[in-house]
Amino acid sequence: MLLIEVFVPKGALDEDERQALGRRLIDTLMVEDDSHAIEVIDAQRTIAQVLVHEPATWVLGDRPVADPASPPRYLVRVTVPASWRKEMCEATVDIVTGVLAETEGAAGRDPGRLRREPHATVLVEGVTEGGIGLHGRVMGSMGLTEFVSRNYRDRTPGGEASHERDKLIDPICGMSVDLDDSTLTLVHEGVLYGFCHGMCRRAFADEHGLSLARKRPS
Repeated sequence: MLLIEVFVPKGALDEDERQALGRRLIDTLMVEDDSHAIEVIDAQRTIAQVLVHEPATWVLGDRPVADPASPPRYLVRVTVPASWRKEMCEATVDIVTGVLAETEGAAGRDPGRLRREPHATVLVEGVTEGGIGLHGRVMGSMGLTEFVSRNYRDRTPGGEASHERDKLIDPICGMSVDLDDSTLTLVHEGVLYGFCHGMCRRAFADEHGLSLARKRPS
């Protein structure tokens, strides 16, 4: 995640609640689990930002203005590189809605309404190539992949072995990948590698001078 913007009606959350919401979003979206290596998660955290906005004017389609006496509505905009958006969208919408529900529950309001009513709109937007700047220069999707994965790749130059049947560990990001007919793979020096995303596969191919035309052996 590059940027998470949360729009709430003015006065709906106090400063402590806004801070807790921001921390909860980052901690939940970038949790330490088997999805990615801890080095990758830590690198992603260094470029993740949450902004909580309270617009002076908020007009809703089903009423003249936002009613401060009613439970707050939420609009969340999550910005990611465009090449990551499609695969991240479904999980991101579910996770963000869950975090907002926790915030509502902590405030003593009904958290279930966010999944019953259209009270939480989540927009996952992709930044096109050439639209992201980091370290004072334009950084594309491959550059970001390199940035967030470099510490893990330096620690495990040959990748890690999976201890589960029919699973591989992505050598770029450390993610556990199910091995089936749809898995993105490459063979290098007789070893089969699996990848969670085309960007990881491309990064591995570029690093080892491999052709992306190679297929998993049948």
